[in-house]
Amino acid sequence: MIKVSAPGKLMLFGEHAVVHGRPCIVTAVDTRMTVFLEKREDRKIVINSPDLNLKNYLVSIGNLDKSCKKEIGFVLTAVKNFFKKYQIKSGLEIKTKSEFSMKFGLGSSSAATVATIKALSELFKIKMAKKELFDLSFETILEVQGVGSGFDVASAVYGGTLYFVRGGKVIKKIKVKNIPLIVGYSGIKADTPTLVKMVNRKLKKNPPKINKIFDEIEKTVNLAKIEMENQNWQRVGGSMNQNQDLLRKLGVSSRKLENLIKAALNSGAYGAKLSGAGGGDCMIAIVKKANLNNVKRAIERAGGRVIDLKTSAPGVN
Repeated sequence: MIKVSAPGKLMLFGEHAVVHGRPCIVTAVDTRMTVFLEKREDRKIVINSPDLNLKNYLVSIGNLDKSCKKEIGFVLTAVKNFFKKYQIKSGLEIKTKSEFSMKFGLGSSSAATVATIKALSELFKIKMAKKELFDLSFETILEVQGVGSGFDVASAVYGGTLYFVRGGKVIKKIKVKNIPLIVGYSGIKADTPTLVKMVNRKLKKNPPKINKIFDEIEKTVNLAKIEMENQNWQRVGGSMNQNQDLLRKLGVSSRKLENLIKAALNSGAYGAKLSGAGGGDCMIAIVKKANLNNVKRAIERAGGRVIDLKTSAPGVN
């Protein structure tokens, strides 16, 4: 049996602009998706996923192109694409084990996709460079959900904290440890594809205005990268506030996220912003160590749920 796990992600800077060719900063978190694989002698794929209440879910190899349960679409599409690329046909026993709560928006789909393809490469003894693993995983994500930039896939493959440009044009590790970060969950599940499409419509309607916002976001990302490497967290917080202001102009924030951000800033955080597509999911705050508990309590009083996560986690292994 092959066992492979991949981490989730947390977007730090550059949401939405990254879809349109600007850089972002993303960090891998210590919430992981694990995939177990074994060969079968027949031509059937059997999936057991207790977290999704799936027991002995059966698919024949010949039906991988057909629609399947949404919950396992990423895993089965990953299998289909791997088999097609490497001309393989084999039955499989697949089991998944998740440390994710699906509601938090921490990249469980990308982690599952990357872990599945890496496990297949180990099972069939096919060497894949990290960039090859990224490319096939990103292709799979786009096939299933239709939109994306690949930062979540890169995070699952490479781990650490990354400076990333759409499609993997640039994937650079940022030398940083122990980011003084607090994560607060809004209690609302975000609809990423809908929000990405909404921003796309705004871009088509007013290209100069939206591209200017994207360019300003790029400046905050590049500045934040320098200050993160210098461990100047107060300035990182300042960049975070600038990034959030630009995301407000894109119209992707929400009342609940704004309440949590305001609570964090009023209790002494250096900076705070939404993390991800917006509309819901999580917000993040940069906080000096002495003020950590004050900010956590403020977020909880404002109706958020603080999630304890470690950043710069290892990539797929």
